[in-house]
Amino acid sequence: QVQLVESGGGLVQAGGSLRLSCAASGRTFSNYAMGWFRQAPGKEREFVACIYTSGSTTYYADSVKGRFTISRDNAKNTAYLQMNSLKPTDTAVYYCAARFGPKSIAIMTLGPSYDYWGQGTQVTVSS
Repeated sequence: QVQLVESGGGLVQAGGSLRLSCAASGRTFSNYAMGWFRQAPGKEREFVACIYTSGSTTYYADSVKGRFTISRDNAKNTAYLQMNSLKPTDTAVYYCAARFGPKSIAIMTLGPSYDYWGQGTQVTVSS
């Protein structure tokens, strides 16, 4: 089992920044690819970003490319999502997820591909 706990969400004005953290415990963190997803009210969960086990490969949804940065610190068992130039459309509950062993990018963008999920953290961007 892997336990994931997100933190860092909150209320921010448009144009502002937040950094989300996802602390992992229970298994060897460096064996897991990590993803961030989000779900806005009344909408389906959507892929945001993913990072492979070593951190050398990342991939982003078009909607956040150039504004968000995913990273990981395997020594601290933590993944991060730095969010800059936030927009009201970024308002959602953000979830981190872990998958044992990376797959193709196409697979990594799909929620059911992940083995473990955190409880989510609310991000609200005001206009």
